[in-house]
Amino acid sequence: MPGHPFTPPFSIQPVLENAQVKLIPLKAEDFERLYAVASDPAIWQMHPNKNRYQRDVFDTFFEGALQSGGAFLCQAMPAGTLAGCTRFYNYDPAEHSIFIGYTFYATRFWGTGLNAEVKHLMLDYIFRFVRTVYFHIGAENYRSQKAIEKLGAIKLRAEWVAYYGEPDRLNFVYGIHRP
Repeated sequence: MPGHPFTPPFSIQPVLENAQVKLIPLKAEDFERLYAVASDPAIWQMHPNKNRYQRDVFDTFFEGALQSGGAFLCQAMPAGTLAGCTRFYNYDPAEHSIFIGYTFYATRFWGTGLNAEVKHLMLDYIFRFVRTVYFHIGAENYRSQKAIEKLGAIKLRAEWVAYYGEPDRLNFVYGIHRP
């Protein structure tokens, strides 16, 4: 997926924080720390590109995250433990929309509510600037589909997505409109 085609009139990479999670803009020097989390094959079992645990494949994923201009490290608070990564991307000023995605977490954070906290934090921020937030969810990523539906997202369509430096994969597009 390409990065955002336009520079938005707001930051898509602010520091966002609450008592449970802190989102910090991703930087090039974060590679080793994030790869230490991402190198677990179990994380990628349901993701569209299942081999992202491999260093060279993750390197491409990481480069795409940097190029997006909207990627974050996710830290579980209060300890500040690195839990994973997420991002804003594909801002569309004509449609007043943006995507949230490319999210992954260490398995120890699965089922803890961290993902819901991250998404609520991001949605609360971005809905000040856009009307609709979309999500690309892999067609076989049932865990993420259920998680996004719990947040109120509606499945809108299926589409093939061209991932940065990776093969196209079938995804579902989900959407949430500003309340």
